[in-house]
Amino acid sequence: MIAMKKRLRISNNAILGIVATLFLLLSCSLVAKGEISEALLIKIEAKYNKFARQRVEAWQTLIQSSQDLSDDEKLTVVNRFFNTNMIFINDQALWGKEDYWATPIEALSIGAGDCEDYSIAKYFTLKQLGVDEDKLRITYVKAIKIGQAHMVLTYYKDKRATPLVLDNLDTEIKPANLRTDLVPVYSFNGDGLWLAKSRGEGKRIGSASRLSLWEDLEQRMLSDQ
Repeated sequence: MIAMKKRLRISNNAILGIVATLFLLLSCSLVAKGEISEALLIKIEAKYNKFARQRVEAWQTLIQSSQDLSDDEKLTVVNRFFNTNMIFINDQALWGKEDYWATPIEALSIGAGDCEDYSIAKYFTLKQLGVDEDKLRITYVKAIKIGQAHMVLTYYKDKRATPLVLDNLDTEIKPANLRTDLVPVYSFNGDGLWLAKSRGEGKRIGSASRLSLWEDLEQRMLSDQ
């Protein structure tokens, strides 16, 4: 979480670079639709174990079977799925790096990740289930109880609505006004970036047109096909 503390003080340009990472995570259409090849499943099982394959297959099934649910139902099943199938391990212990953003398949294959990985995987999955991207934000917050920077996924029913919070610390989905333990800092999605003035939408400071792609992550996403 040390790297996350530093990110609370980074410049707008640096934040836009982070958004580029998420933009790439949303670019893999075949995996996103749950159309994961048998060859990839065999590769996952060989590299990790049969349980890794089972988790990815379960994710594939969830995407394919949940298309017709309401938004509220989609939030519930996706939040429960990742909170159940992953355990929290920080990047240094898991990947040997101070900061690493795993693709959803990487996170599920290893069965673990940090708060960034939970939030990205939930965002990615909900978007592929047809939830409007404008309603979803990856949100950086300060978690007061643990005194650390933290990441959650937030869902806005509309622009005036109090967002719902999908979290790996508190697994119950709650409106942001009931999560007084979280102080929002900024949020983003594949379309833009917002600084948080309050627990509402906040001030937009960037757009997807300013994003630059990160080659290393792009290659990892391509390898997930």
